[in-house]
Amino acid sequence: MMRFLDEEFLEFFRQECPEAVPAHGRRALGVGDLPYKRFDTIVQGRGSYDLALKEGITSPYAHLREYVVSRTLTVSPDPNVEIIADDLVGRIRELKAEAGEFGIYLCGGSTVAGQLIDEVDELVIKTYPMVYGAGMPMFSSGVTIADFILESVRTFGNGALVRTYSRKR
Repeated sequence: MMRFLDEEFLEFFRQECPEAVPAHGRRALGVGDLPYKRFDTIVQGRGSYDLALKEGITSPYAHLREYVVSRTLTVSPDPNVEIIADDLVGRIRELKAEAGEFGIYLCGGSTVAGQLIDEVDELVIKTYPMVYGAGMPMFSSGVTIADFILESVRTFGNGALVRTYSRKR
């Protein structure tokens, strides 16, 4: 997706969610010193986290509180990363109950997203003008129906879209 990271798309991240840029790219992309706008915590599935580990990065979002959901990774390779091995929903509810102005960013993992669907308050979906074969599901199978309301659609000159939905309660 890096080829879609043009100046217009980067400006979107600067203005809306600079903290969603991984730590290793923050300074290079000019978002390293920007204040948080939306998140102070990230929850990643094991597959998403493994992408960073393969590059030797043990804390891809070192500027945030990092949680990795895994039943197989028993010891964290980094002091900034906490492993959630069981009771994912309970742990997320604890994090959501904490006082603070920022939210939780769920980064990758259809299984994790499927387990947390009832806890998701907002969906921000980035769509790129590409086809990847069969594609990847956003939520694992067996998910109950959850209604969301379209709040905004942002269209970029490079063909990318960012759609934001809020949970219909």
